[in-house]
Amino acid sequence: MVKSIVTRFPVSDQLSQSSQLKPLKQLLKDFVLDAEGVLATALETYGADRLRHWSATNLQGINRSDLAIDMFLTEGQVEGQSVPDLFIQETPRLSQDEKALIQSWKRAFNGLFVVLQVDADCYEVKNWLTEKSYRVKPHELQSSEELSRLSPGEILVTRLLPDGEDDWTFSGPLMLLGKLGKPKLAVAIGNFKNWFPHHLYGDAPELLESAWLSVERYHDSFVEFFGESRVTLPGHELNKRLQAYQDQMTQRHLEEVGIDTSKSLKELVSESGVSEAEVAESAAVMGGDHLAVSHLLKSDQAIKMVMPPINLPDELRRADAVTIFVHPRWGQTFLKDYTRLTQLLASTEAEAATETAAAVDRIVQKYLQTDAVTPDVWRCLAEEQPEPLTAALRRYFNRPALTLDELDQVLLEAGKPAEPVLPEIASAPVHLHNLFEEALQEVNRNSSKKRPKDKRKPKSGFAGSGFAN
Repeated sequence: MVKSIVTRFPVSDQLSQSSQLKPLKQLLKDFVLDAEGVLATALETYGADRLRHWSATNLQGINRSDLAIDMFLTEGQVEGQSVPDLFIQETPRLSQDEKALIQSWKRAFNGLFVVLQVDADCYEVKNWLTEKSYRVKPHELQSSEELSRLSPGEILVTRLLPDGEDDWTFSGPLMLLGKLGKPKLAVAIGNFKNWFPHHLYGDAPELLESAWLSVERYHDSFVEFFGESRVTLPGHELNKRLQAYQDQMTQRHLEEVGIDTSKSLKELVSESGVSEAEVAESAAVMGGDHLAVSHLLKSDQAIKMVMPPINLPDELRRADAVTIFVHPRWGQTFLKDYTRLTQLLASTEAEAATETAAAVDRIVQKYLQTDAVTPDVWRCLAEEQPEPLTAALRRYFNRPALTLDELDQVLLEAGKPAEPVLPEIASAPVHLHNLFEEALQEVNRNSSKKRPKDKRKPKSGFAGSGFAN
């Protein structure tokens, strides 16, 4: 039970006149900002965590502090209790309708929206990430100048808050991105994923569940092919093995949708009477590579002869040893110095080996500061090299009494997430596959048009930014 969270907030005396004094959500905001004790501490902790994440992911063009507060109002937790529940508990004079409205605010979510239509008193918008549309009414705190820019085609990042049974309202600050072409829209979607990983499919739990299931399927098929979920090989050999794995998995996915890989996809489509779009969509739904399938649709060669191979980056392909971790929740991680670290940890004897300890500390520091090194990797290290890893963490955090029982806590302090976010290997909805493919095609077309006659690559511009790679 949360006790003594609020020491000064006379909302009960005001509430009968709240519609005349201020909107209900403003009362909730005042409740949070005027509070002391554990609620104030929870807000401070939540805000610091969000601001740290947004600074690392370069979120710009929006008031971060206002956004963090707005998100805390609906998704914040205080000793296991949600902020809306706490507000209802501390405000006994709320009507049943007001309580129901506040409870509905837990469904608030962040999204990347496009304005479809503007009416006299509302906006129709579509969440690009899920293709769901909403009727949205502005609230009185938003400036008329800002709202005047919300014309059809405008892309914006904002939050939506339920406002009755079918209507929604904008919640918190807006980030207006303008009317974007497909390449820049694809980049905006990638940015959104980095900024708000827990809201990627915030209004479509069925899409989120499907994406997580695809991560589990990837893990299971990887273990089936390689025999275990962690593999260490020379970079060039791992690259070949991953190509073989990709070939097997792609062929399996295509066969699951009835595609004979000894024929060209053009031939199969012609024989079946099914449209190319339906074939590509079916393969993507089954977890196949949508871009690869689209490539096959344009080729006259047999499918198995023209599959584009996977290739690791040069730094991994040329490494003496690369360790790949695959986890059903944390996803996939490549490390070219994991074997080196385990060797150093195994050779560390107490504190005597100064040079070895210094080398360990450098890799430990790097791993703590690298997002790709997930808690799953750390737990593997803790299981295999508990004592030398403990010694290294004690040195790094300057805590002589630290034990591995505190591993989860120190990982949190180092900025590691407590829970996994949807990893890169997750399958995306078909409409996003289509968008990214069209964006790549447009970038390539524009690059070809702008390329000078001597065929040198452009030195600058969007096509040279790395997006098309």
